Amino acid sequence: MLSLTSFRRLPASAAPLVTAFLLSVMMTCIVSGLATLLTLGPTPEALWHWPRAWGFSWLVAFPTLLLVLPLVRRAVARIVAPMP
Repeated sequence: MLSLTSFRRLPASAAPLVTAFLLSVMMTCIVSGLATLLTLGPTPEALWHWPRAWGFSWLVAFPTLLLVLPLVRRAVARIVAPMP
């Protein structure tokens, strides 16, 4: 049986891309799900429309995060004192 530690890991240089990817998947899942439920209510129709909303929102969010995250990191570095 394979464990998670036996899988080959990505190099550290991939961290910004992986961060943006995972953050965009999780955030768009939650936000699109809530927005769909608020718009259509807890109905089977909402479950039908939610994957499309999620996919579209992810297509916008992922490239946006790739562009915005470096700016956010610089802003945070200016606002927050470095750890001693």
